[in-house]
Parts: sequence; structure tokens; C-alpha cells
Amino acid sequence: MTREQYILATQQNSLPRTEHPQFYPVGIYGWRKRCLYFFVLLLLVTMIVNLAMTIWILKVMNFTVDGMGNLRVTKKGIRLEGISEFLLPLYVKEIHSRKDSPLVLQSDRNVTVNARNHMGQLTGQLTVGADAVEAQCKRFEVRASDGGKVLFSADEDEIVIGADRLKVTGTEGAVFGHSVETPHIRAEPSQDLKLESPTRSLVMEAPRGVQVNAAAGDLKATCRKELHLQSTEGEIFLNADTIRLGNLPLGSFSSSSSFSSSSSPSSSAPRQTIYELCACPNGKLYLSPAGAGSTCQSSSSICLWS
Repeated sequence: MTREQYILATQQNSLPRTEHPQFYPVGIYGWRKRCLYFFVLLLLVTMIVNLAMTIWILKVMNFTVDGMGNLRVTKKGIRLEGISEFLLPLYVKEIHSRKDSPLVLQSDRNVTVNARNHMGQLTGQLTVGADAVEAQCKRFEVRASDGGKVLFSADEDEIVIGADRLKVTGTEGAVFGHSVETPHIRAEPSQDLKLESPTRSLVMEAPRGVQVNAAAGDLKATCRKELHLQSTEGEIFLNADTIRLGNLPLGSFSSSSSFSSSSSPSSSAPRQTIYELCACPNGKLYLSPAGAGSTCQSSSSICLWS
């Protein structure tokens, strides 16, 4: 022990001791204690309110072991009852309604159904909008109720209508921009059938003939310029009780025929004029009075009419 340590030790022992020692309290007192009790009480109230709100939410949302609200989790999948609104995309394999109620998909704008392959590429799309229903796919089919017969199908190459009867109810009929191939065209009972091409020609072709039949009405063919009846390997038959060709030009009498008719003893008797149907080399027809001076064989000036 050094000298300095000895002096310090002797000085501490020589200090006078007090008769009443001081005691310092241990704990939280005063305003600190009041604040602590206040925070503990506030925490207890918050826990009670939180528990009450949780129980109320569970009651209102109808949480059960099987699900929540109108949503029920069953062995066959998820069952949703009532009207539901999905704010994000919905990915499901199959959607079907109950047996006694329809399935309704409703949207404020468009309803779009997409189909994608395993690569995520869009292979089919059906869009139901306010103005139109659009389908984008390689082949579109409409089948019968039993799912067997194809009533309508469309792809890039052709459109097939598989119904027994195609009925067009519009007042303007059906307009085809290109050729139409069909074995039979028929109008409704007590209705007229009209085939019309307002600005172009109307052509009907068939390898074994074209048959136009009007069982209880008239058959009328009208054109603006020329009407051609052509048979390349056969004949054209006009079979009827009466065949009339109107608006044909008339031939003139020759001088010999007028003289012979005026010198005849029976010239004063009333007689009926008989006309012959004559054909020119260019195919034009005209009428000529029949008689000895017929112009069908001699006159060629009549064939120059336009």
C-alpha cells in the first residue's frame, strides 16, 4: 500500500457518521404512474373494441367452416350464390348455373371470353358488346340442341349452313356479292320468287340443265338489253298452247300480192290477215303477211331494221 492510499483510507474512517441514514424509494410514482395506468387502460379498451369488431365482421360476412358469405367450398368445387362482382381476372375451368336458374354474365361495357393455349397465346375470343358480337377463332360453329348436327360453321375458306331450310325474311331479300351454288331455290307458299341483278347480268349454269318451274303462277324473264337462250349441244323447246311474240316489226305486201288480191272475185268479202313469222340470217324475227308475195323468201331489206 502506498502512502497516498493509506492517507485516504484513514481519512474515510475518521469521517463522522450520521445517526439517521437516508432511504431512497424504488418504483414509479407521481405522474409517471398515472401515465402508465392510462396507457394500460387504453390498450385494454382497444383490445376489447378490436375483438368486438372481429366478431361483428365474422357475423356480417357469414364466415363458416365451408366458406364465407355466398361462397361455399364443396367437394365438386366452389359454389357461389346470388349476385357477385369480380374486380380482377377470374381463372376457372368450368362455370355452370343451377339446374333451375340461368347463368347471367353482366358488365357495364363488354363481356370478353378468351381461350389460350399452353404457351399463353390467344387462340379464341368472344366479345359481346353494345353494338356487335364478335368471335375471333379459326372455326366458328353453331350446333343443334342435341349437339350433333352443325347448323352453321364458318372458317377462312367457306361458310356452311347445315339447316334444312335457309329463310330470308328481309324485304330486300338476300344480296350475294359473288357466285352462289345451291341445288334448289324456292319461295314461301303464296309468295313470288324473284332473281334480280339490277346493274349486271344474271347467269344460271348447270352441267345437266337448269329447270325453272312455276306450278301455279307465271314465269317472267325481263332484261334491259338482250335475252339469250343458248343450247350448245341440244335444242330449245317452246311447248305451250299459245306462244306470243309481241312488238315485232311488220313486213310489207309486194305489188303482185296486192294486185292479185284486188282482182280476186272474193275481194269484197271480209277476210282475216294471216302473218308469217320470219327470221333473218342474223337471228332477228319479224312478221310478214302470208300470201303469194311473202317477203320471208324474197325481201332482204326488212332484215336491216334496228
